[in-house]
Amino acid sequence: MNHLRLGHSPDSDDAFMFWALATDRVSVPGVQFTHELRDIETLNRWAREGRLEFTAISVHAYAYVHERYAILPHGASMGDGYGPMLVARPDTPHMTDGLRLGIPGELTSAFLALQLWRSARIPPEEPSNPTGLRYVVLPFDQIIEAVTAGDIDAGLIIHEGQLTYREHGLHVLVDLGAWWKERTDLPLPLGVNVIRTDLEPGLQRAVANAFQQSIVEGLANRQEALTHALQYSRGLPTPTADRFVGMYVNDWTVDMGVRGRRAIELFLAEASDRSLIPPIDGVSFVS
Repeated sequence: MNHLRLGHSPDSDDAFMFWALATDRVSVPGVQFTHELRDIETLNRWAREGRLEFTAISVHAYAYVHERYAILPHGASMGDGYGPMLVARPDTPHMTDGLRLGIPGELTSAFLALQLWRSARIPPEEPSNPTGLRYVVLPFDQIIEAVTAGDIDAGLIIHEGQLTYREHGLHVLVDLGAWWKERTDLPLPLGVNVIRTDLEPGLQRAVANAFQQSIVEGLANRQEALTHALQYSRGLPTPTADRFVGMYVNDWTVDMGVRGRRAIELFLAEASDRSLIPPIDGVSFVS
């Protein structure tokens, strides 16, 4: 029996994807999974240590673990014309220069997208600190509160904050998913699931196939999977949680396809070209 540690975040979209695996509706013969639920920044750090065999990570973090992990073609979170946003109080200037920002983690794809957006707006000869951002790292679910309280000038929001920020009287300075789509005509790649490359290739494929089946089962049994996911929705009303799940569990999640792979490759290549991440030889996908 192979014992594999499986990491994902305690968020409604991840819980929806993993519902069939977590409830044994889908299994891999000869494999027993231990589910490790942690916030994405913890999973990013653990991936750098190679702690888990199968885990969700930010696409940004893949730049630091590409020698140890390969990306599954299933389970990706793609913002197709939408995604993380920088939000602020109505009296905040639209220019980000000099603003003190709250971000959900330095290895999040949201932060890398923000850096790309900022670096695209400044001259290439700009010396030192190419993104010019002042920021503090906060738990993602405390960022909106910190903005409304005036503790920070603007916040980079992910997860359900993308749907609830208006309820707090905030407005959007930049929608990074919309910006990326306009520039590239590709979805903004945010999260992926990866598997350690020291596992036998047949086992990698079996896990990938089971995970895809888990996603398909969730979409085919939406109400059951959503009920399971609501345990992790932090009190969101069911319609809001359902909408959030629909944003990030969809056809891109079942199989990212050629365009999804291209989006990941381009996102990382542009970041590397701007010295925002280390250079990488290439992106490995489980085939």
